[in-house]
Amino acid sequence: MTVDDTGSGTGAHGRGDQPPLSASLERGDLHAGDSGEDPLALRLEQLILGAERRYTPFQAARSAGVSMELASRFWRAMGFADIGQAKALTEADVLALRRLAGLVEAGLLSEAMAVQVARSTGQTTARLAEWQMDSFLEGLTEPPEPGMTRTEVTYPIIELLLPELEEFLVYVWRRQLAASAGRVIQTGDDEEMVDRRLAVGFADLVGFTRLTRRMEEEELGELVEAFETTSADLVAARGGRLIKTLGDEVLYAADDAGVAAEIALRLIETLANDETMPELRVGIAFGTVTTRMGDVFGTTVNLASRLTSIAPRDAVLVDSAFAEELIRTGEAPASEAEAAEAVAAAEKEGEEPPTYRFALQPMWQRPVRGLGVVEPWLLTRRDGAS
Repeated sequence: MTVDDTGSGTGAHGRGDQPPLSASLERGDLHAGDSGEDPLALRLEQLILGAERRYTPFQAARSAGVSMELASRFWRAMGFADIGQAKALTEADVLALRRLAGLVEAGLLSEAMAVQVARSTGQTTARLAEWQMDSFLEGLTEPPEPGMTRTEVTYPIIELLLPELEEFLVYVWRRQLAASAGRVIQTGDDEEMVDRRLAVGFADLVGFTRLTRRMEEEELGELVEAFETTSADLVAARGGRLIKTLGDEVLYAADDAGVAAEIALRLIETLANDETMPELRVGIAFGTVTTRMGDVFGTTVNLASRLTSIAPRDAVLVDSAFAEELIRTGEAPASEAEAAEAVAAAEKEGEEPPTYRFALQPMWQRPVRGLGVVEPWLLTRRDGAS
């Protein structure tokens, strides 16, 4: 789609005959009405939604064939505020209610699950939308029309990007859904689809609170973004899953202990080579994890978090279950003495000696708040392994 010299465009919904933004504002074609809403905000809403406001919440619920109570639950779950009985909903809102209710009526989803679908989708896309608007406006240098304000520039930006971003969003979602479905198929036990054995890792920037007092907000924001971007790329590239980022902390998971270990050490090595980054510490635990709405919960997650808090700078601490899993899969020897014995035995038999990627060193047992006494192990890369 292109924007011509009058400022009009073909848009995401085929509204190429609309007048230029500046002319519309001058003529006052849009009226905010009794609500006092900004005309530009209303015009933007119509551009993005592709439909005009037609229904009150009660009318939308009745048209969709659902109770007002259920419609309100869906609406709040998606993250939208109560609007009383203002006429603010569109045909798309009615269709969304009808689809969710139809899934419940067909027995494909329980009502509680339908609400969870609405909530998970709303939370994920809300963060995505906020990030996109912030990023697009931050990166803007030249307005499409001379004299346009930053607020007015939002319209042509969205008009240009909307169709492409919409298609890209659906593509990424389908890709992610395919990957998730593949993991489910590979799960041998039905119970493991919800309660699964995973390796869970936390990576935490050291001294972040002190940095917040010393650095300018913009500089601090750039540091956090660089940390999150680096972490997300490394986790994805090595076969893990980024669960969430918390500013100075990243939570990730992996089905395989070796994958989780490689991610942790790569994070340490990568950030150590970046002079702009603080030191990092990582904690990993292995065990049963409950998964809900893309997040992970349970004792294993709590243990990984506690290990992170006691890990040395630029080091990785793991729990005994994780260490045992690395030993079981041949990724690490139980001790250097065992490694030497295995190499000697292989050479005696004329076989290839085992190759271990990681080394484990037991640390002092210590009490961990809420979890009793734990035996952490220091995870390192073996000499020559990469």
